[in-house]
Amino acid sequence: MHIYLGTMKPQSSITTCNCFAIRQAARFVSQLYERHYARAGITAAQFSLLVYIAEAGKAGMADIAEAMVMDRTTLVRALKPLERDGYVASEPEGKGSRKLLLTLSVNGQRKLLEAVECWHAAQAEYVELVGAERADELRQMLLTIPSGKAA
Repeated sequence: MHIYLGTMKPQSSITTCNCFAIRQAARFVSQLYERHYARAGITAAQFSLLVYIAEAGKAGMADIAEAMVMDRTTLVRALKPLERDGYVASEPEGKGSRKLLLTLSVNGQRKLLEAVECWHAAQAEYVELVGAERADELRQMLLTIPSGKAA
């Protein structure tokens, strides 16, 4: 099958699409990590949120959304189970403030410690799969893309 996309040359395969390749790899790697995080009863997105909040100490929704490259609605959906399960608490930034700051509860700190063990196992499996040097190079390259400084 040949696809003609406007002024682009006919493409012989979806594998020439950067978005397809990145999404396919992201799904594969996400599944690898999700399998490990399942032992702690959380998702990869929840793990990232717990780590970010733990490292920040206190974090506002806008800061978290920007760091995670998530829209606010998606972030709220991801945070709900963490709040429901008592891992994340929110408090007003100041007296009378409508801005909420999120922190890890004691239970959240425990859950994060449990999940870090799963993360280490996932990291080790991923490094075994792609090699340590390649994993490091790829991670560094991918981290530059959201900033627009990947070139």
